[in-house]
Amino acid sequence: WGGPGAVLNIGMNDASHAALGQRLGPEAATLLYLRFVMAYAVHVARLDPDLFDDIDPGAPEALAQALSSQVEVHTLALDVRDDQAVSQAIEALPEPFKRVRALINNAGLALAPEPAQQVKLADWHTMIDTNITGLVNVTHALLPTLIATGEGASIVNVGSIAGQWPYPGSHVYGASKAFVQQFSYNLRCDLQGSGVRVTDLAPGLAETEFTLVRTGGDQAASDALYRGTTALSAEDIAEQMFYLATLPAHININRLEVMPTRQAWSAFAVDRD
Repeated sequence: WGGPGAVLNIGMNDASHAALGQRLGPEAATLLYLRFVMAYAVHVARLDPDLFDDIDPGAPEALAQALSSQVEVHTLALDVRDDQAVSQAIEALPEPFKRVRALINNAGLALAPEPAQQVKLADWHTMIDTNITGLVNVTHALLPTLIATGEGASIVNVGSIAGQWPYPGSHVYGASKAFVQQFSYNLRCDLQGSGVRVTDLAPGLAETEFTLVRTGGDQAASDALYRGTTALSAEDIAEQMFYLATLPAHININRLEVMPTRQAWSAFAVDRD
């Protein structure tokens, strides 16, 4: 790990809850947070993995309680689209967490899988505000802290293969993830010499609540997408986060694109008479 420091994992914001209301209790972002902290606690802090057997992935407070006797965990809820709320939350971090060593920008969502011409403008704005504005707000607020931490500090921006490979219904979601990729590259250039690493982590098909959010809670659509194949899991992505954030300080992986073995690219679509 290369030294002490807090890990700040920014998960889903209020936009995801607006999309599904009370349905999203154990959401994917919280599960990713849980799995990342578990990986850190087991592999780095050398804690007993049995500590996590009965933890509800939708309850980060339970995670904090389970670890409280051995490591410190701080949880908070905020809307990443609100730059003032983000700044205030960063400033108010308890002393043991002020030296952030790894930022995991995991807030994001997809809405409206229909063709662009059928989508509500509000859905586009929600994706832009969450996937772009939210990521920018948190990154900007933490850059001074990460730069002060210096060598070995990491920013992991969770993008998507949709930012590189187009498909029908991706419209603003894919474009927002293309922003994540290019922002990560540009940020890396600006941080040259600071010791801070930046990675665009781009998952492919992953069986989380992603499709439930995208379809407004359509469980049948979600089940159909993952039926008969082996998708990535939230745990798989969390393991990649852990790997990226714990590499030796002289290594920076610029982009890590991860697909399940059973997923590949498709042929070009051709309109015929």
